[in-house]
Amino acid sequence: MTARSPEGIAPVQRTGIGNRLLAALPPADLGLLTPYFQKVSFEPDAVLVRSGDELDPVYFPHSGAIAFMLDMPDGQTVATTLMGREGALASFSVLGPSHSSVTAVARVGGTASLISAARFRAAAAQSAAIRNVVQVHARAVLLQLQHVAACNALHRVDGRMARWLLQLHDRVLDDLLPVTQEALAQLLGVRRTTVTLTMNKLREVGAVPSDRRGFVEIDRTRLEKAACDCYALMQSTIDRMYCQELPAPQPAHAPFRESAIVTSDGAGGESRAVSRAGK
Repeated sequence: MTARSPEGIAPVQRTGIGNRLLAALPPADLGLLTPYFQKVSFEPDAVLVRSGDELDPVYFPHSGAIAFMLDMPDGQTVATTLMGREGALASFSVLGPSHSSVTAVARVGGTASLISAARFRAAAAQSAAIRNVVQVHARAVLLQLQHVAACNALHRVDGRMARWLLQLHDRVLDDLLPVTQEALAQLLGVRRTTVTLTMNKLREVGAVPSDRRGFVEIDRTRLEKAACDCYALMQSTIDRMYCQELPAPQPAHAPFRESAIVTSDGAGGESRAVSRAGK
C-alpha cells in the first residue's frame, strides 16, 4: 500500500479511536459523549442525511467516505465536500436545531459513532475541548468548500477527477477504490460518458491501471502528478490546521451501546438503520 503523510488523517489509525475529532478529546471530555454513542455501519450509497432534513443525529465516522451532494433545481447533483474519519457529519447542530442544505451520501461504506444532536449540544455546553474540535472541523470544511468551488471553475475534468480519487484514497487506505463511474459522475457533476473519457486519459498516463466492476485501481504517485494543484494545497493546509490546533490523538477506546447498519432501500435510496448486537 502506498505510504501516507504522517499528518492530518493518517495518525488516527494508530490509535484506539478511529475518528480524529474524538481521538483529540481528553478522556474526561470524551466521557461526556461515550455513554450515549451507538456504533453504526453504513453501506455504499446509503443516504445519511437528506437535504432539508433536521441535522440529527451526529455521526463521527471511523472509516469510509461521505460526500456532501448539492441538489440542483434541474435534478443534477454535484459534490461539494468529502468527509471521513477526520470529521463529523451534522456537527454544526451544536449551534442549535437546524436543517441540512445538502444530501450526505456514503460513497465508501464504513463505521461511525452516532449520538443525538441534543446529547451532543449538552456535552458541548460543558466542554471547551468539544467546542474547539467542532470549530477546527468547521474551518476545515469551509476551506474545502472554497477550494472545490475554485477548482470546479478553473480546472479541467481530468485534474478534478484525480483530486477526488486522491481524496477517496486518503480515506480508503487501499489502492483499489470501491467507487463506480456513476458515483464519480455525481462527484464531478458531469455525464457518465465524460467520466469514461476522462478515465481513459488517466489510464494512458498510468494513474489508473484498471477500472472494472465498481473498483478503480490507482497508482498514487502518477495520480498526484495528474491532479490539479488544489489537492496538495488543500490537503497540506488542512493537515497543518489539524496538527497545530488539535491535541495529539488519545489512545483510549470509546465504548458503544449497540451497533446498527445503515442501508439504502430500493432505487429511491431511502435509508434505514437496522439494530444488531454490538461487541
